[in-house]
Amino acid sequence: MVREFCKIMVAMVSALAAISLPTSIIAQGSASQPLFEYSAINHPVMGRSGMVASHNVLSSKIAAEILSNGGNAIDAGAALGFALAVTLPRAGNIGGGGFMLLHVAKLNKTIAIDFRETAPSAARQEMFFDDDGNVVLDETYRFSHKSSAIPGSVAGLAHIVEEYGTMTLAEVLAPAIRLARDGIEVTYDLAADLAFSQRLKNNPASLRKFYKPDGSNYEVGEIFKQPDLAWTLSEIAAEGVDAFYRGSVAEKIVADMEAHNGLITLDDLANYEVVEREPVRGTYRGYDIAAMPAPSSGGTHVIQMLNILENFPLADMGAESADALHLMAEAMKFSYADRSKYLGDPDFVGVPTETLVSKSYAKDIASKISMDKALSSDEIAPGDLAIYESDETTHYSVVDSEGNMVGNTYTLMFSFGSGVVIEGTGILMNNNMGNFTLRSDIPDAFGLMGSENNLIRPNRRPVSSMSPVLVSRDNKPVLMTGSPGGSKIISANMQMILNVLEFGMNIADASVAPRIHHQWRPDALEIESGISPDTVSLLMDKGQSIKFSQRSVNMGSLQTVMWKDGFFYGFSDPRRPGAGAIGVD
Repeated sequence: MVREFCKIMVAMVSALAAISLPTSIIAQGSASQPLFEYSAINHPVMGRSGMVASHNVLSSKIAAEILSNGGNAIDAGAALGFALAVTLPRAGNIGGGGFMLLHVAKLNKTIAIDFRETAPSAARQEMFFDDDGNVVLDETYRFSHKSSAIPGSVAGLAHIVEEYGTMTLAEVLAPAIRLARDGIEVTYDLAADLAFSQRLKNNPASLRKFYKPDGSNYEVGEIFKQPDLAWTLSEIAAEGVDAFYRGSVAEKIVADMEAHNGLITLDDLANYEVVEREPVRGTYRGYDIAAMPAPSSGGTHVIQMLNILENFPLADMGAESADALHLMAEAMKFSYADRSKYLGDPDFVGVPTETLVSKSYAKDIASKISMDKALSSDEIAPGDLAIYESDETTHYSVVDSEGNMVGNTYTLMFSFGSGVVIEGTGILMNNNMGNFTLRSDIPDAFGLMGSENNLIRPNRRPVSSMSPVLVSRDNKPVLMTGSPGGSKIISANMQMILNVLEFGMNIADASVAPRIHHQWRPDALEIESGISPDTVSLLMDKGQSIKFSQRSVNMGSLQTVMWKDGFFYGFSDPRRPGAGAIGVD
């Protein structure tokens, strides 16, 4: 019986194989635009007029509505940034900072927007050391008013609207104000975040904002209102960005800082500036890559790793093969070693970006890589010519019908930042002073090495891994992607680009594919579940020191949009709940 059944199954498979099935459905009315690829396992969301991908579906819908109502991707990107401060408080923010990459269609220009936090003028190198010169990693370092750098998010989001948008700042703020004032329905994701983050109860203003009057947790389905945050956003809508940096909101921030030994002053806020920078650029297999320059380390080292890997026939090896993964790991080791030494705020130190992203330097590194034997971290030193954001950074990507693209990665550093809410404002503050190197011979609290280029200095911007990445072809934007994940942002972005450009995956399969990560020190290749045990065994035979990732959420969460053949594609990485891509028709 079993044998007969097997014969029948073989016959059925043979018959199906003989049928010429298309690998895609062709768009009605167009013979050249594939919609769905039946060779794929995962499928992106589609749209005809634009696309949004973020870590919160409600906020993605707000951005999609902006596009549907005539706003461009830059308007939608700003509205999304403000909305996430309401809907995704663990990472979305107006009390933190980050980096944006814009492609402005009417200028045919890609611009890097640096709205990273800066150290207050009173910040000093020794501020987290005791009298004996020892680092004190206590509550003051992580979870106090003193742990906050000067926020840049409001300035950054306002800057892109005023310079490149089509709507007013008040118009893009309106959805976030409504959500904060009228409330949002508590999702499973938000309820779990708040239940887990009990340290928020240590700050009176945080306790009042995030928990019920009796101190109990919000339940799924209940309405969560943020009236103080609604006031702050309304002040910014009415008075402009000056409300936050010079006016009514600034006064409340400084009063709370003064009452709790914080460092931020009115002068610090008034002197904060957004910086437009030239993106760091590279190429891969005929595609152009643009990404964030220093003080982001991400763009420089994504390009450096791609340059190294371009010297090897990865496609012939196959995605997730032991040889391909081994080469990626070795490229990561060299790049993260260089990151530890050279990256810093370019307004304060010289960063050898041109050398780090050069093809010749990458070719020299590639010549040192053996296919058969992994190099230990001790055998790799920064070339002769680190710093962390928590996993709760967030990224979103937006594209519109004109070809404008926005990729924004911004952060509070830890989940819910310092845990400090400024009294009367609803603003949850960052703890990004922890992104500075405390001393060049001391790894930070997360094991990453830095250098004197990233020591605490007044008004300096700390090095970051955050880096949205834009892929173009023939001067036309193709793909925008980015991720949270601290040091893993760089490796996640690099693997997304390889999966699409080298291995031919659609953006959904490319996002879902299991990832690896090596950051030079500690000497461990972190492996996500889903990679074959046989492949892992082969990597161990090559000398790779394997560490199995316990949580997929730690391996990043890519938010990607793509334009191809007249259609827009989007996909939100499933590694985190509540994310969603929304297409615009």
